[in-house]
Amino acid sequence: MSKLFYIIGASGAGKDTLMNYARKQINGSENVVFAHRYITRPPFSGNENHISLTNEEFALRSKAGMFALSWGSHDKYYGIGQEINNWLNKGFNVVVNGSREYLLIAQRLYPDLKVVLITASPEIIASRLAVRGREDAEEIGKRIARTAELNTNLENCIEIQNNGTVEHAGNQLVSLISITEKQLA
Repeated sequence: MSKLFYIIGASGAGKDTLMNYARKQINGSENVVFAHRYITRPPFSGNENHISLTNEEFALRSKAGMFALSWGSHDKYYGIGQEINNWLNKGFNVVVNGSREYLLIAQRLYPDLKVVLITASPEIIASRLAVRGREDAEEIGKRIARTAELNTNLENCIEIQNNGTVEHAGNQLVSLISITEKQLA
C-alpha cells in the first residue's frame, strides 16, 4: 500500500539535503516519487527543486483547487500539487517537504500519512544556517528558539537525527520511504 511521507524539521536540520540524497539513491529504482513544491520565491534559491510562482499565480492555482496541500510561512506561500493523489492511487510512495505548522491539517486530509521529523543539534543548525547566509545572527537565534518549541512526540512520527554524515541519515530516509514488491502486492 502506498504511503505519503511528510518530511518536517527546522530550517538547517537538513531536510532538503536528505531528500536530495534519497532521490539520487533511489533514482527510479523504486516506486517512490518526490513531489516538488510550488513556492512564491525566486527560482534557484535554496537547495530545493521547486516551481517558482508569483503571489498572483499561487492565488489563482489555489482558488482553482490545484493544490492538495498549501500553506503560508515566512512571508511565502507553499503548495503541493494535486498530482500526489494520482501517484498515491498508482501505488507510489510520495515524499513531500511539509510544514510543521500545517501538519494537523495535512493529517486531517491524509490520515495515514507518515510524519518524518528531521532533527539536528542547535549548534549544527546554527552552523548550517550561518553557511547558508540567508539569515543574520538575530534571525538564526529566533529559528533556534523556534526549533526548541517543536513537539517531537508527534503521533505516527519517525525521527531521523541528522548530526552526522549525509549518508548516515540519508540512508535511514531511503530505507524508510522505499517500497518493496511485497509491499505493493
